[in-house]
Amino acid sequence: MELTGAEILVRALKDEGVEYVFGYPGGAVLHIYDALYKQEDVQHILVRHEQGAAHAADGYARSTGRPGVVLVTSGPGATNAVTGIATAYMDSIPLVVITGQVHTYAIGSDAFQEVDSVGITRPCVKHNFLVKDVRDLATTIKKAFFIATTGRPGPVVVDVPKDVTAHKTEYSYPKKVSIRSYKPVTEGHPGQIKKAVELLLSAKRPMIYSGGGVVLGEASKSLTEFTRLLGAPITNTLMGLGAYPATDPQFVGMLGMHGTYEANMAMHECDVLLAIGARFDDRVVGKVELFSPGSKKIHIDVDPSSISKSVRVDVPIVGQVEPVLKEIIRLIKESRQKPGKAALAEWWKQIDQWRARNCLRYDRNSKLIKPQYVIEQLYEQTKGDAFVTSDVGQHQMWAAQFYKFDKPRRWINSGGLGTMGFGLPAAMGVQLAHPKATVACVTGEASIMMCIQELSTCKQYGLPIKIVNLNNRYMGMVRQWQEFFYKGRYSHSYMEALPDFVKLAESFGHVGMRIEKPGDVQPAMKEALKLKDRLVFMDFITDQTENVYPMIEAGKGHHEMHLSLERELA
Repeated sequence: MELTGAEILVRALKDEGVEYVFGYPGGAVLHIYDALYKQEDVQHILVRHEQGAAHAADGYARSTGRPGVVLVTSGPGATNAVTGIATAYMDSIPLVVITGQVHTYAIGSDAFQEVDSVGITRPCVKHNFLVKDVRDLATTIKKAFFIATTGRPGPVVVDVPKDVTAHKTEYSYPKKVSIRSYKPVTEGHPGQIKKAVELLLSAKRPMIYSGGGVVLGEASKSLTEFTRLLGAPITNTLMGLGAYPATDPQFVGMLGMHGTYEANMAMHECDVLLAIGARFDDRVVGKVELFSPGSKKIHIDVDPSSISKSVRVDVPIVGQVEPVLKEIIRLIKESRQKPGKAALAEWWKQIDQWRARNCLRYDRNSKLIKPQYVIEQLYEQTKGDAFVTSDVGQHQMWAAQFYKFDKPRRWINSGGLGTMGFGLPAAMGVQLAHPKATVACVTGEASIMMCIQELSTCKQYGLPIKIVNLNNRYMGMVRQWQEFFYKGRYSHSYMEALPDFVKLAESFGHVGMRIEKPGDVQPAMKEALKLKDRLVFMDFITDQTENVYPMIEAGKGHHEMHLSLERELA
């Protein structure tokens, strides 16, 4: 039986096991929407902006490990989705983004709602396709899912002209595909793994630095077993939070620009550094010349282009994190040499001295609501078991510092691109994937305005997200930098003419709360969480002057941290 291209596309999504498609209709994809209408296996979620579609699919993918799927029309539909595509690309999130395109005969003629979607997205996708023949459509969809989910994951765009969705051919969906130019590595080199184990077992001050690749590679259990076997301290990147239990005593907190004093100092002073599924991001490394200067460096990564890209390493291991860690564990268990207990004891003694600085302390006696306290209450009232999405800014850093993630895929945030507006639509994708879970979106009054229209989507689909708005009436992180580096010249960082968020939430059919006193934080949080079937917008009026500490200035090393405005540690 012959099917139209639109029917083939929808049937292929079904055969891939796709649960949800996040999208917004338009002229170039109406055949596809008609095919969606005629079936019930793949559910379409109607967002209110194409950026929201990409972020929602992204949140779905991050929280499940399965690829998110996006469907948008040509021209502005595709360009509106680019921010979400770039967000997923920077954080290695598997998406398949289907963009409509004008008729094949009109491509290149500046037709109505035409853009070069392939050219525009090329710098921010893992791969993209333009399908010009309906006979290639099914195989292209299979290739898109294969590329998006293997090796280092990432978004793949499939651009489909309208006439291709109307043409007919026989449907045949391949069970697997082989791409000659794309053969992702899985196992690490045995010789390199052996060198790494020898270095780790001879280390006096070992340090484990794990990133988002551990989460993406489903390697959290192996990471935990390895860390406890070695007895070394471990830090997570912003993207890696939850890969190792934050409540475990070997965890020294997040590292980097707003990481803990103990994590950054341990990175600076270690003699062997093991990086696992991390890419030595500039917000982690600081000044390259000052980064962990006395250490031998081992780097495990599935992407060979990430190794020695910014920081030169001594033992590179290209392979998937999970099989490499399993092999390292096996070799350590079989080795006659064991980690030196005396040296490790001295190393932990030093780390405990750094911990004693209590770098995350804040004024708990303030008459104003401190944002850190709000996050602590969110953690306590959800018992650390919520899915937490965030937007980007001070609130993001406070969530990362004060919510202790013990499980992977619970912390959903835009790390690499730093996309304001990410939090709410990402929470929609998470809530759809986990309908019975508590999903909280930690945001700020500037970020939430970026995709506020998605409150309408939440109403349509009954998504009981709990929004925690840390409202300091500023673009908080911009203001903090202006205070530190621009002598308090707050150029356009003050948020004037803000809406009444309670009334705004209520106008969309949700519950709104305004909380202005520290004593009201806990009761409000409890009340909101009791409303299991309602979206609750909690507008916390917080201290405008609060800054995120610790902080490493750009161009400084890990040992050059601000713990407060009054004191700099060198």
